[in-house]
Amino acid sequence: MKPAMASGTVPLAMMNSNVLVLNRSYLPIHVTSVRRAFSLIYQGIARAIDEQYQTFDFESWAELRAASDGETIGTSHGPIVVPRVIVLVAFDRIPKRHVRFSRLNIFARDDFTCQYCKKRGPRSDLNLDHVIPRALGGRSTWDNVVCSCLHCNRKKGGRTPRQAGMKLAKQPAKPRWTPLSNLVSSSVRYKEWRPFLNVVDASYWNTELLE
Repeated sequence: MKPAMASGTVPLAMMNSNVLVLNRSYLPIHVTSVRRAFSLIYQGIARAIDEQYQTFDFESWAELRAASDGETIGTSHGPIVVPRVIVLVAFDRIPKRHVRFSRLNIFARDDFTCQYCKKRGPRSDLNLDHVIPRALGGRSTWDNVVCSCLHCNRKKGGRTPRQAGMKLAKQPAKPRWTPLSNLVSSSVRYKEWRPFLNVVDASYWNTELLE
């Protein structure tokens, strides 16, 4: 039988906190609540995943012991570990979404790498650059905006790459993929998600830029 959650021992915030949902191919497709995740696992629609990438049905997951810093919820049969990643057993489709023209998605498209010096860096060291400057008629579009480091951004200034004696690593274009950043809020950063997510959403980074 499905163990009932022990009354008064399960914080509402915990039950409503986020769980990453993967399709059968282990691609992130959604974020759901802990409450819903337990329901999906119990029904056999999904399986829980641990940090060693092992999958568990409800009964085997309920038998796991939490690590010293692990999250658990109380049930009538004792504490049970909170799953942070689940995989759907039969679903293998990827939902189609609009690829938002945003700062973070441009960085993701360019692999967080300066398109001039080809150096990879943290977001704090990166900026956006208009290949053809706006002062020269350049537009804020997928094919005219690239990721650049602060040094190259200052070096290029208000010039074209040719005028500045610089060369693009590749021609920018609109990506065909759906950025994973659309799945996750900036306030959520569970370590269990890291193997499945490369980027996270934030209002600044994921705001649609004006073309």
